Amino acid sequence: MDSKQLSKRLATIAKYVPNGCRLLDVGSDHAYLPAYLAIHHVIQHGIASEVAKGPYTNMVNEIKSTGLEKMLTPRLANGLHAITLSDHVNVITISGMGGELIKDILDQGQAKLANHPLLILQPNVDAYILRKWLMMHHYQLIHETIVDDHHEIYEIMVAKWTTQSFKYNHQQLFFGPFLLKQKSPVFIKKWHDERRHLEFVIKQMNRSSKPPLKRIKAIQHRCQLIKEVL
Repeated sequence: MDSKQLSKRLATIAKYVPNGCRLLDVGSDHAYLPAYLAIHHVIQHGIASEVAKGPYTNMVNEIKSTGLEKMLTPRLANGLHAITLSDHVNVITISGMGGELIKDILDQGQAKLANHPLLILQPNVDAYILRKWLMMHHYQLIHETIVDDHHEIYEIMVAKWTTQSFKYNHQQLFFGPFLLKQKSPVFIKKWHDERRHLEFVIKQMNRSSKPPLKRIKAIQHRCQLIKEVL
């Protein structure tokens, strides 16, 4: 994978980035995503951010090697602190990390969301937590998809700020309102595998001399939710 040939996960994220936008890519690693978008003239300008010096150096080298210094700006910063409102960023991508961490990044950088940029998010785990945050902060999902990239399954969500009132029920928060309607083969596989894993966990817990009954009950409830959907 490089700036010219993205992984399936990043290529899917790239499809949702609107033409002519000003982008912030948080946790950009080698800056492959913004570099690809710049090469294909999708973005007007991109800011690639990293919190650690090693990945930041990787970004700088990639931007230089692709000759994109005028199109892309690398920044060493934590989360949304990589930008100011004067950057006029109107699309933010955050991918490749847990939903809890993405939520924390959004929480800590709420002042940078004052102009209500489009959010394109890909949590590795805990998508439920992230959907709940979006709902609580008036960001409504407008797209969702799920992809299998070399036997790793990823959920990708696109959310737009709205003044309209909306609410997701527990099932929609857990599985995703769009993904529930689509029920793609990848979605079915993900939740079949998750259900089998949870049932194994319950068996292991029941073998304990003192089974954690409260925890078992919570996992059984999750298994039932999955069963109802499948």
